Amino acid sequence: MDQANKKNPLGEMMQEAMGKVREMVDANTIVGQPIVSDGVTLIPISKVSFGFGGGGGDYAPKTGTEKNLTAGLGAGVKITPVAFLVVKDGTVRVLPVAVPAATTLDRLVEMVPDAVDKVSAFFSKKAEHEAERPDDVVEDF
Repeated sequence: MDQANKKNPLGEMMQEAMGKVREMVDANTIVGQPIVSDGVTLIPISKVSFGFGGGGGDYAPKTGTEKNLTAGLGAGVKITPVAFLVVKDGTVRVLPVAVPAATTLDRLVEMVPDAVDKVSAFFSKKAEHEAERPDDVVEDF
C-alpha cells in the first residue's frame, strides 16, 4: 500500500480535536443566555480565546520496513467575562466588567481622567467666582 492511499491518523486527530473545540465555543458562549429578574434583563458578554497545536512524525524501527507515526495534539479555551447588557424599561446600557489594576502604573493611568476632571472643575469654579465678584470700586472724595 502506498503513502497516498493510507489514511493519515494525524489529520483525523486534528479534525476530532477541532470538533471538540467547536462544541465548547459557540455563539451562546460569547453572548450568554438572558437572565430576567424584576423587569431587568441581563445578557452576559464574554471574550473567547483558544489555542490549538499539534505535531508528529514518522520513524522507522530498527527491524522492519514500515514506518510508525507518533503524534500529539493539544487545545485550550479561555472564556473571560467582558460586560453585561442591561435592559430596563426599554433602555439598553452596557455595564463593563473591569479587571482590577495589577500594577502601580495601571492604577496611576486609571486615576488620570479623574484627576483631570477635578482640576477642570476647580478652575471652572474659580472662573465663575471671579465673574460673580464685582470689580473694586474706587470713589473720589
